[in-house]
Amino acid sequence: MKTSTANIIREYGPFPGIDNVGGVTYDGQQVWFAGGDTLNALDPTSGKKLRAIDVPAHAGTAFDGQHLFQIAENRIQKIDPNTGHVLATIPAPGDGGDSGLAWAEGTLWVGQYRDRKIHQVDPQTGAILRTIESNRFVTGVTWTDGELWHGTWEGDESELRRIDPRTGEVLERLEMPSGVGVSGLESDGGDQFFCGGGNSGKVRVVRRPKRGSETP
Repeated sequence: MKTSTANIIREYGPFPGIDNVGGVTYDGQQVWFAGGDTLNALDPTSGKKLRAIDVPAHAGTAFDGQHLFQIAENRIQKIDPNTGHVLATIPAPGDGGDSGLAWAEGTLWVGQYRDRKIHQVDPQTGAILRTIESNRFVTGVTWTDGELWHGTWEGDESELRRIDPRTGEVLERLEMPSGVGVSGLESDGGDQFFCGGGNSGKVRVVRRPKRGSETP
């Protein structure tokens, strides 16, 4: 297993009126982040908050290419980003203990914080399709280039972890600086991760390690 220090290359925020950042997702142009009572759109180039949707948004956030998904306590809401309307609701697997949320291959992936699990969930019904065990509290979850990554946060220690999606084995760890936590996680599809910063009220950008050219 490879372990290295996370390379934080940019920070956004804190933002007025937002005390805590939960889930984050990326729609190809804007970063969306859960800010408690609102789901907020951020321009990653300028760092400015563009707009907000009034929905409960305390935990994980995902984007399927057309719709936003947001964990709101014991449910997951499907939201039209253009109108802000909630189109559908499914039960969340953790009944209030869920944290991360990601979209991949037509399904949702839900991190369960204290249960230390990641569930693959049917986006229509909420049924759990399979479960991956972790040995750390799970926060954000994201897929990129066939790799499954999730955040961990226990006390003052937080990491980004690449795991085997079949076995849950940890393949790589990026350690965040002491006191810097990851509450939400999303890849930009390239060489960056967007990370929710919890009670710092910030969104941070972490460099994704290169593949194939690195030295052990």
